[in-house]
Amino acid sequence: QVQLVESGGGLVQPGGSLRLSCAASGSIFRINDMGWYRQAPGKERELVAAITRSGSTNYGNSVKGRFTISRDNAKSTIYLQMNSLRPEDTAVYYCNADVMTRVSISATYWGQGTQVTVSL
Repeated sequence: QVQLVESGGGLVQPGGSLRLSCAASGSIFRINDMGWYRQAPGKERELVAAITRSGSTNYGNSVKGRFTISRDNAKSTIYLQMNSLRPEDTAVYYCNADVMTRVSISATYWGQGTQVTVSL
């Protein structure tokens, strides 16, 4: 079994910053792509940022230039540095990972989510 645990969410004022972390643990052979998604009330879950094992990144249009995703393969952890936060960034942020538990077996796992609220 594989677990993804997010941390770092909270309440921040507009223009502020937060850093999210997501650590993977369990029966892991290798972790391939990892990413962050978010879901606001009444809206569909959307991609925030993704990163490959080699470090290539991809961002949602609404966060480009403000958010930065990074990865520490030795710690099986990804980070999301969020700067210049806006009220519309308010959502539950979910970590996602494509994990190989054996050489020929892989599956997608999700964390439980962490709330980010941007408000005065």
